[in-house]
Amino acid sequence: MTQDRPHRFWAPGNPEIGTAVVPPPGAEEPGATAVLPQGIFRAWKLLAGALAVAVVSGVIGATVVLAVDPFGSQRADGSASTNMPVTDLPDITLERVAAKAAPSVVKLETRAGALSQAASGVVMSADGLIMTNSHVLSAFGDIKGAGVSQKPVAVFTDGRTAPIVVVGADSASDVAVVRAEGVSGLTPITLGSSADVRIGQKVVSVGSPLGLENTVTTGIVSALHRPVPIVSDATSNETVLDAIQTDAAMNPGSLGGALINRNGELIGLNSAIATIGNLILPGGSIGLGFAIPVDQARRVAAELITTGKASHPYLGVQLVKDRDIHGAKIIDVESGSPAAVAGLTSGAMITRIDDRTITSADALVAAILSKVPGDTVTLTCVDRANATRVVLVTLGTAADRQGPQGEPLDRRAS
Repeated sequence: MTQDRPHRFWAPGNPEIGTAVVPPPGAEEPGATAVLPQGIFRAWKLLAGALAVAVVSGVIGATVVLAVDPFGSQRADGSASTNMPVTDLPDITLERVAAKAAPSVVKLETRAGALSQAASGVVMSADGLIMTNSHVLSAFGDIKGAGVSQKPVAVFTDGRTAPIVVVGADSASDVAVVRAEGVSGLTPITLGSSADVRIGQKVVSVGSPLGLENTVTTGIVSALHRPVPIVSDATSNETVLDAIQTDAAMNPGSLGGALINRNGELIGLNSAIATIGNLILPGGSIGLGFAIPVDQARRVAAELITTGKASHPYLGVQLVKDRDIHGAKIIDVESGSPAAVAGLTSGAMITRIDDRTITSADALVAAILSKVPGDTVTLTCVDRANATRVVLVTLGTAADRQGPQGEPLDRRAS
């Protein structure tokens, strides 16, 4: 029996991803949007129908590809713990973790008449840079369209509030940056490294579930590299998170908050939850939360700050999404793409990328999106003749692709 996973049955290609998946013939697209009095969030059906992935407003994240950190925040040196067993990692008490992180986690809020939207956020610089999900800004836009609304504000733990403005947003990674206006002396979060995260290690989630700011929950890392497809903006652009899975309780409003390790360091941007219920009145936490790894989020955020947009890696293949296939099956390769240059062909099945097993199309999309344009990856493939090949592919940049009349090729199969 094929195991259900928390995602939609198929996802059309995101214009900025560079790797698309298509449904088998006859597939229908499930999914819906729910609007609740206590906040707006989106939920997507599982194949089984009972479980749904709910993307809820929130903030966090950051990653640097630059030599200089534009956030001015502290960065923890994670190299010492890279090869250490989880039980040997130094830690501080949960009370101290909560006390350390609390000043760096904020609530984002906007209102339109009786409707309100609450999200969580993470302070990345003393002068007001805050990381959030791009779907947060989309939800804020939805509620603004529902009636007269106040400008979105950030609410800090010391009682201050400040209006926020958008610095940049990227739907392919579900990362955005806002700035709180007219503030100074904020406490930036201490950044850890998601490369050091291990399954089973203790974590703390801090956010504003249902608008209850500075709520702290605890749990462990349940899984790494979990592919979680979500819709990240109002245009229904879909992306696939390369997520850290945790059982730390999350509910609408806490997503986008901080996922913290035992040293009080940020390791992930809470971005999605799975919940039992229907699409109108889904239930609360069932111990399935998903966070964007901080190394990826911080890189994207740095690009948004310096250039106003984020770059995305590009492979150049079209994949079929079928749960009966154990791997990512190629059904088309774009001419001149990195995949074509590397010799990948239609009909091949990608089963590994570097040291990581690929079990589905979503898993490959998530793995590619976790990379940087220009990265060289090792792909293990099984061709039509059932022969195994190992190829090196240097990933391109999705924004560089142009079709015959100037239309982006990535709007087609990618």
